Amino acid sequence: MENFSKAEILQMVEEEDVEFIRLQFTDMFGALKNIAIPSSQLMRAMDNGYMIDASSVEGVLRSREMELYLHPDLSTFTILPWRPQQGKVARFLCDLCLEDGQPYPESPRSILKRSVEKAKSMGYTLQMNPECEFFLFHTDDNGMPTTLTHEQAGYLDTSPVDLGENARRDIILTMEEMGYEIVSSHHEIAPAQHEVDFAFDNLLETADKLMTFKVAVRTIAKRYGLHATFMPKPRVEVNGSGMHLNMRLLKDGNNILGNGSENGLSPDGEAFLAGLLDHIQGMTAVMNPLVNSYKRLVPGFEAPSDVTWSRSQRTALARVLQGRDGQTQVELRSPDAAANPYLVFALCLEAGLDGIKKGRKLPAELTENLRRLSCEEKEARGIRSLPENLGEALKGMKEDPLVEQALGEKFTRRYVRYKKEEWKKYMEQVSEWELKEYLYKV
Repeated sequence: MENFSKAEILQMVEEEDVEFIRLQFTDMFGALKNIAIPSSQLMRAMDNGYMIDASSVEGVLRSREMELYLHPDLSTFTILPWRPQQGKVARFLCDLCLEDGQPYPESPRSILKRSVEKAKSMGYTLQMNPECEFFLFHTDDNGMPTTLTHEQAGYLDTSPVDLGENARRDIILTMEEMGYEIVSSHHEIAPAQHEVDFAFDNLLETADKLMTFKVAVRTIAKRYGLHATFMPKPRVEVNGSGMHLNMRLLKDGNNILGNGSENGLSPDGEAFLAGLLDHIQGMTAVMNPLVNSYKRLVPGFEAPSDVTWSRSQRTALARVLQGRDGQTQVELRSPDAAANPYLVFALCLEAGLDGIKKGRKLPAELTENLRRLSCEEKEARGIRSLPENLGEALKGMKEDPLVEQALGEKFTRRYVRYKKEEWKKYMEQVSEWELKEYLYKV
């Protein structure tokens, strides 16, 4: 992103006829929030003059009244292409700060910044390239979302079979208009499922892009009478949607993951990947934050369900790949786009760095189709499974000290409490499957 000065932003607002500015931030669970101000108040906003009642924001302290200040990141200023072109709307992404100007430590953006600075002090920079999947479904007569689609397209299909191609094209054009580099897009395996791949970038800018991208996708889909959803598993019979993360670890500006060794990884690359695998069970409650997330992480579909790595097997949790430019990268395949990207990226970075600091060793590479191994064979090889549900994932999160170290003790405690409530509510429900399976039998 560009490092705009206040004067440059004031000039752009005047020249582009911008009437409203949105001051946006992300809550604990990855929901984008904002307040809108008229452009006449722009200078006040850039001088950090706007506050929010943080006690009403999800995941922020609610035991007492608390006000936080919105500090706009000037480099994130952009005009929203999908808003009216007369009386335009622009936005800033903001950091949450205390009255004295210090970052609010439990803001997701602040959490990621801390991890990035820690890595920088060790000489490392992590770059990320997400592959974000989503569905485009029909809406009903009242404009409400459904899980219906007339489409029968599959992997890499094109029009006229791919009925969402025009919407996907407009999504890409919109992101490019905002200055974001998109590498590719295509139809995914399931009907009405699509994927957009970003270019590699630093963690903070990539997390910011993902937050903007999700808003753009939903907004543009609505123009076509469609509902875009990043829900991990909206339909039982088809693959769910994930957010595969491709990573490159840089030192002195060079990617150091690979060095032509037998397994394709350098010593630092091995330790980094080993750190990810060691901590994945503790990180899963953040990377897969919904009850529904675990309907995707089951055997029989494309998503991983066990803790493995490979250079060749697509069923592995992590893959070591040669990128388009020949550089080595690690792909983590379990996260989904319902997750808060700031938290996910912070945990990936912290886990990898922990592996490097402690010289972690990789388990044996997966060289065969995991689906052909029995439970006994997996156990004999020491292959662990990912948590099967949100309840198990929360237990793993509490047991891994690195998660609390990365996110902060207060943040972690509050996250676990909210998610336990979600899990409890789910467990109290009686599903249609249960009624159909048991009502007439018992």
